[in-house]
Amino acid sequence: MGIALGTGSVFSLLCVAVTVVVAMTAAVLLRRLRHEREQLRTAAEREAREIRATAKDEIREIRGDLERREQRLSDREARIDAESEHLLVRSRELADEREALDRRRAELSRVEEEQRGILERVAFYTAAEARADLVRSVEQQAKREAAVTVRDIERAARERGEERARRIVSSAIQRVASEQTAESVVSVLQLPSDEMKGRIIGREGRNIRAFEALTGVNLIIDDTPEAVLLSCFDPVRREVARLTLGALVSDGRIHPLRIEEVYGRSLTEVQQLCVRHGEDALTDVGITDIHPRLTAALGRLRYRTSYGQNVLGHLLESAHIAGMMAAELGVDPAPVKRGSLLHDIGKALTHEVEGSHALIGADLARRHGEAEDIVHAIEAHHNEIAPRTVEAVLTQAADAISGGRPGARREPLEAYVRRLERLEQIAAGQPGVVKVFAMQAGREIRVMVRPEDVDDIQAQVIARDVAKQVEEELTYPGQIRITVVRESRATEFAR
Repeated sequence: MGIALGTGSVFSLLCVAVTVVVAMTAAVLLRRLRHEREQLRTAAEREAREIRATAKDEIREIRGDLERREQRLSDREARIDAESEHLLVRSRELADEREALDRRRAELSRVEEEQRGILERVAFYTAAEARADLVRSVEQQAKREAAVTVRDIERAARERGEERARRIVSSAIQRVASEQTAESVVSVLQLPSDEMKGRIIGREGRNIRAFEALTGVNLIIDDTPEAVLLSCFDPVRREVARLTLGALVSDGRIHPLRIEEVYGRSLTEVQQLCVRHGEDALTDVGITDIHPRLTAALGRLRYRTSYGQNVLGHLLESAHIAGMMAAELGVDPAPVKRGSLLHDIGKALTHEVEGSHALIGADLARRHGEAEDIVHAIEAHHNEIAPRTVEAVLTQAADAISGGRPGARREPLEAYVRRLERLEQIAAGQPGVVKVFAMQAGREIRVMVRPEDVDDIQAQVIARDVAKQVEEELTYPGQIRITVVRESRATEFAR
């Protein structure tokens, strides 16, 4: 029991001690909080005083600035008021001067009317009538003088123009020395011996048939010693055939496969020759910057004739004539010569494209970068399009001079060639046709068709349709045979 009481007393004492400690700690914390609060209040009061002082200084500065601005505005308003007063005074002065001028003008008008009235009464003539008479008289006199002047100028210009034109044309013609063209549709190939004729013909004529079917050229073997004839209206085709046959004769090996091989090489050689002829023509005229395809097309005209006149020779002749006329007229001869050299270039494509050679040539030149004035000279040289430039007119004149000189052209062969070309075009328009050759002077048309596209019945239909169209469109002596060839080949290689 005593021990229990001792323990309770200790616990009570501990509680009292703890309470005392807590109370003392709370008192210390309270005093510290009060001290910090006093410090914060003192700092806040000090900062507030500083802010009030700064604000007062800024307010004083702003108030001073505003007062200065108000003073400047007041001064400006005073100046504006003074200037407004001055302008008002000046406007009154100007109004007074305007009124004085109006009065003076009215007085002058009144005096002028009085003087005019006096003059009209004295002359019995009004001012309007006098003005009209004067204008009419001056107008009539001016018209008479202008008519006389214009008539004199026109007469003098016509006389000088005709004289100069005659002189230019005659000078251009005299300075161009051109050869006469002897055209032919037959080429002669010399043989080393008459034995070669049999080898050319081949067993049962297979070589000659293969040659004619491949080249589209008639091979004529007659009694002429050591010579054969190649006949075709197309000079390019005939030249390829001549080179092919010459190479075969020189080699000695003549059979269908060899003919095809040599024909391919000869075709490439003629194409190279065409490029060379075109380059020579450009060099002769002095043209360097031209598209290679135009050069090749120009060279193909070396093997074409028009009304018996070689087309490339005609173009060179026209270019020189046009250049001379341009030099005489004071025009730059370079574009004139260029347009004249290219004006018939469409004839290189007339076998392939329908239409006028002038428009075909213009489209070809435009697609290959020629200038628009050159294109216009080409398309206008036969008046399909009205000429608008000096170059086009000179191209027309040069073309007419070159084609119109004595002996330059002949009609019958050209008509014959046109008929053969039309025969080939009619047959080529049928479906499935690969190649067409007009042979035997136009008495036979050989049509090569694709065997996979055309059967035997369709081949007969093509032959009948071609014959009917030829009968409707063309005029020709005798009859024309249409032969449609449908050939199949199978080739393999043994290795």
